[in-house]
Amino acid sequence: MPLNAWTSWPLREALSREDRNGVRRWIGRGLRILVLAGLLWSTFAERVFRGWGLVAGIAGLALSVLAFAGFFRMTLRCRLWPSVALLLVLEAIAFACHAYGARLPAIVLWCVCAITAMERLPLSAALPCAVASLGVYAALNTDNWLATTATTVGLALAGYVLRLDSEARGNAHRLLAQERAARKAEAETAALAERGRIAREIHDVLAHSLSAQLVHLEAARLLIQHSTDLETDRAKLLERVVACRSMAREGLDGTREALSALRGEMAPVEDFLRELTAAEGARLDVAGEHHALAPEAALAVRRVAQEALTNVRKHAPGARVSVRLEYTEGYVGLVVRDSGGRGKPGELARSGSGYGLLGMRERAELLGGTLESGPDEEGFVVRLRVPA
Repeated sequence: MPLNAWTSWPLREALSREDRNGVRRWIGRGLRILVLAGLLWSTFAERVFRGWGLVAGIAGLALSVLAFAGFFRMTLRCRLWPSVALLLVLEAIAFACHAYGARLPAIVLWCVCAITAMERLPLSAALPCAVASLGVYAALNTDNWLATTATTVGLALAGYVLRLDSEARGNAHRLLAQERAARKAEAETAALAERGRIAREIHDVLAHSLSAQLVHLEAARLLIQHSTDLETDRAKLLERVVACRSMAREGLDGTREALSALRGEMAPVEDFLRELTAAEGARLDVAGEHHALAPEAALAVRRVAQEALTNVRKHAPGARVSVRLEYTEGYVGLVVRDSGGRGKPGELARSGSGYGLLGMRERAELLGGTLESGPDEEGFVVRLRVPA
């Protein structure tokens, strides 16, 4: 047996009564009350205590109750020497009862002290206390040595079994507390992850909206800076301002849409892509058998489509754009391809942040998918593939 098993106290959950359910606690109390009542009746019915002896017997009973209460409290606090001292007080009361002729209370006290010591003290102290109590009981009870020996061994085993039972209950209580703490930590982690996801969605929506607004504001700035007749270019400026306002409204709508999507209240991806491609003048194709998408996958498709079309508007104005939504077994794919624009390359590219597709790639990887982007033989292509 390891050394710490001899010197360590039973678990606090094992020593405490707080972990017991109501039925078991009241059954235990009821049994103790019945035993005490039977002991008192049998003792005082024989008229062993008379006169001042009766007063001494009542005082001894009260002192025994207080000593047991103190013993339970000291063991709960893991204070060894006060606990042993209280056991010695109980042993002295048992000797006094036996000397006065009250054998039954003395025997009960010795047996209870042995069992309680085995249950609540470290084994290094419990064994000597139990051996001392049961040894005195066996030495003074000379009626039948065979019955006395069997009773002594049985009480020692009963005390050890009670110790194992309390340890098992203490371990179960501790595991339950750890499980509750783990569930609480898991709930807090899930809440933080949900907050992070909401923040990421709102960031992506606002980044898309603000970058689109910057494109129009940059165009308006260049128009004002290089215009020779603002009255002539007023219509163009008004068009840019109206576009910025429209983009701001789209950003607010997109934020509400992201929050609704996180709650599971989201329109089908096909409907969103039809509206988006119609507004951008792009062609939409849907391939594969339609099936429901997880909210995270649907949001990823939406954000990648928005970011890819915004990049086309910024870096390749006037390009022909095709969008293809592909349903496969367990996955959904999105391909956005442009053929290159007729505008001046890079004229408005400096107004973008350049981190849009990088953020989309991180989003796809968090979902266990992939995102690839780059030039091909027809222009520029963005491919997304995430679990559905």
